[in-house]
Amino acid sequence: MDREGVRLALTRRAGSGRPLLIVPGVMADAVAWQPVVDALDVAGPVYVLNRRGRKPSGALGPNYSMRTEIDDLDRVLDEIVAAEGAEHGVDLFGWSFGGLVALEAAARRTGSVHSLTLYEPVVRPFGRGALAALREAAAADDLDRALEIVNRDVSGFSEEDVAQLRRSAAWEVLRPLAAPLAQELTALDEHPADLRAFGALDLPVTLLLGAENEGVPPYGDVFAEIAAALPRARVVTMPGQGHLAHAQAPESLARHIGQALHRAERRDPDVGLS
Repeated sequence: MDREGVRLALTRRAGSGRPLLIVPGVMADAVAWQPVVDALDVAGPVYVLNRRGRKPSGALGPNYSMRTEIDDLDRVLDEIVAAEGAEHGVDLFGWSFGGLVALEAAARRTGSVHSLTLYEPVVRPFGRGALAALREAAAADDLDRALEIVNRDVSGFSEEDVAQLRRSAAWEVLRPLAAPLAQELTALDEHPADLRAFGALDLPVTLLLGAENEGVPPYGDVFAEIAAALPRARVVTMPGQGHLAHAQAPESLARHIGQALHRAERRDPDVGLS
């Protein structure tokens, strides 16, 4: 589909019933999430959005911001609801940067979003200290440097971990996904998310946290902030996982997503969150 001349591409696994839409974060696309899709035990169709900035979707475009991403997701939700039937609504899942996009869209689209599952969403000032270096790497078109910065200075991996990643086959896969990093994290840093307003969401919300990140920056502290703002959400800790369960344990993550959707399906619409 297109929005204002920019192509937005999705994958779709066939199914019948309420659709699930997955919104990846930075450094990931639909291909990276396919193992999770393959492992999901859900009856409805499963969509994965290739956010703009990763092929085959279009470029970020001028005046890019978090509002661009939120409006893109609004457009995608409209299309999915129209294609699958408005009576079903959409189960919405977001990871990391994509978690914030999903949260903002759900707050605007309570009539079409049936449930919301967020895996370690982030809000500003996440990654702020690395922005200058990422912008320099982007200006020099140095994707290797951008990859080093995001893994070491944003995600907190050790020099040894980054060196090991650079020697792996995954490095070449990740390089093109690093191209929009500076603009994406700048957009995140400039976005004034109103966390208090999210607490009024009247739909089933599940927050997924990797146990290795509990109470540990950069992901654990921002997770705690979001969990505090969503006191009615169900918090689920995933044993043995960090921020990359979609790559390191896709079957486990798929099981947790399926459990969140099953719980949302059992919810009495007249009772509210539990």
